[in-house]
Amino acid sequence: MYDFSSIINRHGRDSLAVDGLGDGTGFSPAKPREGFDSLPMWVADMGFATAPSVVRAIKQRLDHPIFGYYQPSDAYYQAIIGWQRERNGVQGLEPCHIGYENGVLGGVISALNVLCSKGDNVLVHSPTYVGFTHAVGNNGYNLVHSPLVLDKDGVWRMDYEDMERRIQEHHIHAAIFCSPHNPCGRAWEREEVLRAMDVFQRNSVYVIADEIWSDLLLDKNRHTPTQSVSDWARSHVVAFYAPSKTFNLAGLVGSYHIAYDPWLSDRLAKEGGLSHYNAQNVLSMHALVGAYSDEGQAWTDELCQVLTKNATYAYEHITKSYPGVKTARAQATYVLLLDCEQWCREHDVTNDELVRRGWDVGVTWHDGRLFECPWCVRLNIALPFSQIVDAFDRMDKYVFV
Repeated sequence: MYDFSSIINRHGRDSLAVDGLGDGTGFSPAKPREGFDSLPMWVADMGFATAPSVVRAIKQRLDHPIFGYYQPSDAYYQAIIGWQRERNGVQGLEPCHIGYENGVLGGVISALNVLCSKGDNVLVHSPTYVGFTHAVGNNGYNLVHSPLVLDKDGVWRMDYEDMERRIQEHHIHAAIFCSPHNPCGRAWEREEVLRAMDVFQRNSVYVIADEIWSDLLLDKNRHTPTQSVSDWARSHVVAFYAPSKTFNLAGLVGSYHIAYDPWLSDRLAKEGGLSHYNAQNVLSMHALVGAYSDEGQAWTDELCQVLTKNATYAYEHITKSYPGVKTARAQATYVLLLDCEQWCREHDVTNDELVRRGWDVGVTWHDGRLFECPWCVRLNIALPFSQIVDAFDRMDKYVFV
């Protein structure tokens, strides 16, 4: 019904993914060598046009030529409430529980400022989203990593004993919980979330839940909102969401938090408002209303089918064609983490050389060391299927050889 197969030329259209290569920062991939175009597989946005309902909502607002001060509309809050109810089964959500955030990372820092003091230790799972690493460190907090473990079935699992030990050894009072997990692609099961919350409750640890990927569920997996698993979680977790990942709207800016406890909600609102910078864009508000509509629901369902096809192809190709490269079957998100250590050691290839091989031929993946995962690469598969096939053809011929 919707177009997820057209390859859209993004050059010169404000796209970091295609025009930000080779900036010398160490964050972006290098430009490919002559004769190869780049396949944007690093920045976590998509090569798909957003849902028609989003574009329509923005155009309708643009028909009125005044863009002065305003307050978030009731339609904005009701769209979030309806979306959370329909997608995640959330009950009892009210406008007073919802707070605007310019971005999830900024919201995470605001929450840490409420819950911690500068210099405090914060628990996070590793591999770790690079945004957490930079934002938390830049704001005076120290990340303590509890490694996820691949079980015998190739599924990433939390090590609850390790989490508890690190919490106690490092006197931790706040944790960041990424659900679904980036970059491992896990959609945590309800019992897993509950067991993690039990660890945090026993040790008086508040939880900051990044649930920005919660709409992008593959192969009929389900998302369990962290706040839904217990009364304790409902009052000790602040959860962050945004339409930006789901609807490819990062350039518009606009996220939100959900906090049920009045004390926590009030403190978050105060912290977010201290700089007078955490202010919503009117077009972002209308974009969310358009996204969280019936048509947006249908578009998201189709998107998840497309991403499932891409992820299945990638997983099967990797496991069949690249012995020594380990990856989990993604359950959510549109990023895959490839552990290439065994392959590299067997082929006498360094971490740097492997990463460069991909970049040279336009497979612009992300160096896994940015995610606390040496010998790994993170691969964005939110592209038309033809480009996914093209990427793996290049890997076959030039990278894993």
